[in-house]
Amino acid sequence: MFKSLSLKVILFGFIFTFFSSFGQSYFIGIFNSSIRADLLITHGQFGTIYASATLLSSLVLMWVGKKIDDMDVFRFSIFVIILLSVACYFFSTIRLIPLLFIGIFLLRLSGQGLMSHTASTTVARYFEKTRGKALSVTWLGLSLAEFILPVLMVFLLTITSWQNIWAYISLLIIIFLPLTSFLLINKLKLHSREDSTNDSLKEKFNIKQWTRSEVLKDYRFYILSLNMLAMPSIATGVFVYQSFILTSKNWGPFIMAQSFMVYSVLSVITLFISGFLIDKFTSRKLLIYMNIPLFISTIVLYLFDKSFSSFVFLGLIGITNGFANVLGSSTWAEIYGVKYIGSIKALTSGLMVFATATGTAVFGILIDAGYTINLIAVFSAIYIATIVLLLFIFRKKIEPTYL
Repeated sequence: MFKSLSLKVILFGFIFTFFSSFGQSYFIGIFNSSIRADLLITHGQFGTIYASATLLSSLVLMWVGKKIDDMDVFRFSIFVIILLSVACYFFSTIRLIPLLFIGIFLLRLSGQGLMSHTASTTVARYFEKTRGKALSVTWLGLSLAEFILPVLMVFLLTITSWQNIWAYISLLIIIFLPLTSFLLINKLKLHSREDSTNDSLKEKFNIKQWTRSEVLKDYRFYILSLNMLAMPSIATGVFVYQSFILTSKNWGPFIMAQSFMVYSVLSVITLFISGFLIDKFTSRKLLIYMNIPLFISTIVLYLFDKSFSSFVFLGLIGITNGFANVLGSSTWAEIYGVKYIGSIKALTSGLMVFATATGTAVFGILIDAGYTINLIAVFSAIYIATIVLLLFIFRKKIEPTYL
């Protein structure tokens, strides 16, 4: 299915999505209680710091991320690796509240932002006829991390401090990733493409190449974005405030960490399925189904309190996550082309990070205002239902412009 260079590109993407975990909300959320206890801050204060730092990182990401269209991919990846390693080490030294803001900003920018952006942009640009399958395998890296890391971190927190864990992560990144990147993509060029000699395939992908400024003037972009941003905004609130959910539902300290395994398994299964479905039916036709499992998960959270419902709840989020990871990269390339995909993805990645900031802030404000997790679930369900309906209304307009 994939040739030698193609396999290297996919493996590079797989590794980078795995290591993007160190800036992802589900991972940082594991340390929420420990950080708040050390710094003596509330859920709402942590959420405000997290949201504001994330918001700043989203704005910086929109500028820094577009440089991938102009730089050698290997050089850009080395920059991202160094930034992530520095971010993790800095996070391990935090003793004051203002430094928490800086630490979260650096982690969100380098981890969730640039690591994911570098992986998805490189793969989406290189692949054409098998883009769906390639992206689905690439995002298995994050799913594997989501399966392994929550339980591992909960265990490590019983034997060492959270500061030591972050210091070890920093060391792992700077030792492992530069050599790996050199071996996999040192010779990859900006204009390298998947081999495609089939004329019909070439014609199929002969679409208008949109610039970022053109995309911003296209009303369809905003409809698509509203649907793309549901998952990161709501899931981030869940991940960051998982300790609040555990307390509210009386699920016990290890239930959500164990539930992340179900989340990860279903993400993986969905990744595989969505990759094949995208290559057969296109991303734009599948997009309308993406947030339905997320909608059902909010209903489960509202209706049920038994500990088993945690596995169903996170499992449904995992299904939407599997779709979202692939569709979030392939849809933009499918509709707007790949020539300026780095610039466009920098914009959408920035918006995605912005959505996580918004989700964190809203959840934190609602929690401090005394709203129950059940009411927050209702608000989330209303948002999802509204944007899915909007996409359904405009679904026939979501098509590329063929030359």
